[in-house]
Amino acid sequence: MAEAVLTVQDPFCCPVCLDLLMDPVTIPCGHSYCLKCINGWWDQKGLYVCPQCRETFTPRPALKKNTILAELVEAPRKTRLQAACVAVSYAQPGEVECDVCTEKKHKAVKSCMVCLASYCEAHIQTHYDSPALKKHRLVEASVNLQEKICSRHGKLLEIFCHTDQKLICCLCVIDEHSGHKTVLPTAERAERQKQLAEIQKESQQRIQQREKKVRELKQDMESLRLSAQAAVKESERLLTDLIQSIEKRRSEVKELIQAQEKAELTLVEGLIENLEKELADLRKRDGELEKLSQTDDHIHFLQSFQSFCVPLAELPKFMIRPQFSTEELRKAVSGVTEQVEKFDKLQLLKSGGHSASLAEPKTREDFMKYFCQLTLDPNTAHHRLRLSEENRKVTVTRQAQNAPAHPERFDMIQQVLCKEALSGRCYWEVEQVSQCNSTIAVAYKSVSRKGQSNESSFEQNDKSWCFTCFKSNYFFRHNNKSIEVPVESFSSRIGVYLDHKAGTLSFYSVSDTVTLLHRVQTTFTQPLYAGFQIYGYNNYFRICGPNL
Repeated sequence: MAEAVLTVQDPFCCPVCLDLLMDPVTIPCGHSYCLKCINGWWDQKGLYVCPQCRETFTPRPALKKNTILAELVEAPRKTRLQAACVAVSYAQPGEVECDVCTEKKHKAVKSCMVCLASYCEAHIQTHYDSPALKKHRLVEASVNLQEKICSRHGKLLEIFCHTDQKLICCLCVIDEHSGHKTVLPTAERAERQKQLAEIQKESQQRIQQREKKVRELKQDMESLRLSAQAAVKESERLLTDLIQSIEKRRSEVKELIQAQEKAELTLVEGLIENLEKELADLRKRDGELEKLSQTDDHIHFLQSFQSFCVPLAELPKFMIRPQFSTEELRKAVSGVTEQVEKFDKLQLLKSGGHSASLAEPKTREDFMKYFCQLTLDPNTAHHRLRLSEENRKVTVTRQAQNAPAHPERFDMIQQVLCKEALSGRCYWEVEQVSQCNSTIAVAYKSVSRKGQSNESSFEQNDKSWCFTCFKSNYFFRHNNKSIEVPVESFSSRIGVYLDHKAGTLSFYSVSDTVTLLHRVQTTFTQPLYAGFQIYGYNNYFRICGPNL
């Protein structure tokens, strides 16, 4: 059935609300409206005007329901409602169709696990009315009914085989699954529902961790951006000051050279003037000497000769520097240039990278921004270690735990690893019993799990880094090398801070304050996993939560 179409030109359409007329009234100009619509229009405008022809009425017309028009409107109203209901009941793409409908399929509302068919609202009624069909098991409409049928016997899969971990039918129980442990699907569902809850919990924890990491990285990005802006601003200021200083020095050097040039030139000009005057006197004297040498008057010659015997003044000694030396200036400029280039190539690069501009945490509040909630991995725990408190506490026991063999389990050394892979910046805290023979470590996942070789012990291989507490002595150990760590006051709570990209691993004593015990700088090439090595009956480690 086609859906009725309503247009503004429809005679049963209200020009105000554009829907079918409700309580239709006809005003004096002949146009019809919903009673509520025309009253609302006039109340809003304050004028009694027809919204279509704009004719004005005074006084306000008294409105009465047009009963004939109201009856005419009911027919298209019912048509629209019926068309809408039919359209809604038809199965849409992706919805389960009724298996009984022969023409256009209606949407199924229930599936029968006995009939193995799906039914719409109309055809399911027989299952509600017939005494025989009432006993059939009805479920929400399902599209994959055939997957619930045994491919061998054609019967409903209604039993779960624990031995083979698969769904079977009633005939499979007496056939190939004879003697196997079987339960009802509801019982197995209840058990697996618990497992699913754990999986969901772990998934939610991972989501929270990732969301937290995203927030932290966004904060780091903002810090990096602000730090870069500050660095640009400061470098601009410093280099601008340097340029201004150089410009000032350039002007001063220019003035100094010009002043020295002027002084030298003035001195030389004075010397030239004196020499030219002396040169004129000498030329005059030379003429007189020539004249005297040619005279025939012997008396005059002898009388004048004595005046020419006076010794002449020596030529003044004066050295003019034909060039100005800029060697010292060149050395100074070269030194400044070298320092600027060195700063550009080394200092800026040194402060770059992913985390160099991010401030190193100082307070516990700073560290907690990078807090990671860790859980111990039962598959790695040595059989003398008991895990509890949702796998956040490990305790040494006298008797071996009943744990299945596992390729990741430490079989000879009392160690355990956490599940979470660590990269980026991470911080966690651990509580331990005092005077405990214990080791807090981080290790690559590839660390050996079997035997008592150096490759297995956190303290003796190149795949792990650890902080060891033995009574009142404390050591940092890596690759079978040990460094004693002097500790003045020691708390039972240890904080571990890892900056994977920067290659730093730090251990802190946590009380009212955070005190650095030891820090190592290295290069990590793989994700790390927190781990523990512990001996001594009832000694334990507890991984602390964020609020402890």
